[in-house]
Amino acid sequence: MMELRPAAERGYADHGWLKSFHSFSFADYHDPRHVGFGPLRVINEDRIAPGTGFGTHGHRDMEIISYVLEGALAHRDSMGNGSTMVPGDVQRMSAGKGVTHSEFNHDKTGVTHFLQIWIEPDVAGIEPSYEQKHFDVAAKRGRLRLIASPEGADGSVSIHQDARVYAALLDGAERVVHALAHGCSAYVHVARGKVAVNGRRLDAGDALKLAEVAEIVLEKGEGAEVLLFDLK
Repeated sequence: MMELRPAAERGYADHGWLKSFHSFSFADYHDPRHVGFGPLRVINEDRIAPGTGFGTHGHRDMEIISYVLEGALAHRDSMGNGSTMVPGDVQRMSAGKGVTHSEFNHDKTGVTHFLQIWIEPDVAGIEPSYEQKHFDVAAKRGRLRLIASPEGADGSVSIHQDARVYAALLDGAERVVHALAHGCSAYVHVARGKVAVNGRRLDAGDALKLAEVAEIVLEKGEGAEVLLFDLK
């Protein structure tokens, strides 16, 4: 099974300070055909205007991953963590039994562009926790770099779900092949650029749902930055 999720058909919200595309049902956008994919519940492509951001708000029982594409994103939370994420940074916050946080673009001129990803955990009511790691361009160039996994393998951030998230940068003749275990499915999201996935041409914002395939081939990239979710 291969099902295209076109960028142009995503939900969209323009709040002035925030412009957001929703790959799955979120807030006021609801599409019963696109509520989630396995434990993958949210992929929001957010652009935050200079000097603005999300005020303090709460979450619970969700694995929240932030992936910065452009600009900088300042994070503060009720666990006492404070950091500023830049491109290459991956942040994981396990909301557990409850956490509050805020996210701001303190730059006075530049827009912050990032992906907000939610994965449903396989355990509820845990103590909230936080983790942030950097994956430079070389680590993702022409290869799939594991950035999130249940056991924090290969220096990835740890998540409470049997899912693995990879990131890749692909141009020209660069080609990567990912074997998909029997019974697993995958969701491939193109963060920017263009790339072919199992022969299907995808543009920025497009995604492909895959199931009952032995492998996933990413090739013919044009400035492509791709996230691959390997899901049970």
